[in-house]
Amino acid sequence: MVDGDIVLRPIKVRDQKAWREVNRRNRDWLRPWEATIPPPTPSGPVTHRPTFRQMVRHLRSEAHAGRMLPFVIEYQGRLVGQLTVAGITWGSMCSGHIGYWVDEEVAGRGVVPTAVAMVVDHCFRTVGLHRIEVCIRPENGPSRRVVEKLGFREEGLRPRYLHIDGAWRDHLVYALTAEEVPDGLLARWRRARSRGRSGHELPGRERHHPGIPHEPGN
Repeated sequence: MVDGDIVLRPIKVRDQKAWREVNRRNRDWLRPWEATIPPPTPSGPVTHRPTFRQMVRHLRSEAHAGRMLPFVIEYQGRLVGQLTVAGITWGSMCSGHIGYWVDEEVAGRGVVPTAVAMVVDHCFRTVGLHRIEVCIRPENGPSRRVVEKLGFREEGLRPRYLHIDGAWRDHLVYALTAEEVPDGLLARWRRARSRGRSGHELPGRERHHPGIPHEPGN
């Protein structure tokens, strides 16, 4: 998927060097919003953070099973982040949820909302999903503004929903269904940006939103 300088493509093992470099450089930027592994329970499995290769193998396995769509985000030819549609459920639900992270250097350039819009259109038009969720910590105001600018509905709070930065954290739920974007989310986002540039509507900048959680290891 391509829109101007922004590309979404499947993650590959050969992305390891670029992925690690961006992730390392953004450690402090990403840490407060990253999914972590809770302490093991007496009867539960012992879980460890996977290596990059293990992560990619897991993502590809889940993709082949129809449960996940793992992408990297490229901007002007270089890897700047990751976006995953996870928890894909079929049958009577046909839904999934989006998680992402992005390089601080490209924040404020429309990269994340464009990537989210592209993947939502792909999920609705090509994959056949009906509903997409994005769950965001209430403290992550700039990330909330990204989904609000795209027209996601806020549906409520899930208390202690995900283990983030070492503790169980509350998350706000935002969602879209296919009926709400009959002409496509990317087209709607382009119109909003165009109005903003002309001074009729200011969509704002999504600076300081490193991301919303992937699974541990992402």
